[in-house]
Amino acid sequence: MTAEGDGERPGGFAAATGDGPPSPTAPDVRAAEVRVAFGGLLQIRRLTNTTVPDPTAVPAAWELNQPLRAVALALEAAGLAPSAVDARGRRTATGFRATAGERPGTVRVEWLGPPGGGAAQDEEHQLTLCAAALAPLGWEALLYRGPRRRRFLEVEPAL
Repeated sequence: MTAEGDGERPGGFAAATGDGPPSPTAPDVRAAEVRVAFGGLLQIRRLTNTTVPDPTAVPAAWELNQPLRAVALALEAAGLAPSAVDARGRRTATGFRATAGERPGTVRVEWLGPPGGGAAQDEEHQLTLCAAALAPLGWEALLYRGPRRRRFLEVEPAL
């Protein structure tokens, strides 16, 4: 599995972080790609987390080294849409945005959209859905209120 921001690389899959353009592939094709990538992630967990009762409920070493990619993939696999930006960096779609957290090994998840699109009013509910999607996968997501009273999640392994 490869990922470089939100860009699709020829021959590779990139987890959508919400900071790239909308996926150029058809929604059903993208959904299939996400299912395959997430299935691969779960298989990595099964093969490497051999000392825990439920290996799929604990992030693998790969995920701990690349938490942004792992969290973004988990959110998209849960059916949560990533945000998107155009070539000028303007938000064009409402959804999650995952970025590296302030502390190493953490991820910040926000709910963003185009100006006037209502993302701010829906962020608490949507971020709660994001946290609920991550919890069974071994990620702890704490909800905070940041500048301008906008909410965000700080995500880290629940080890």
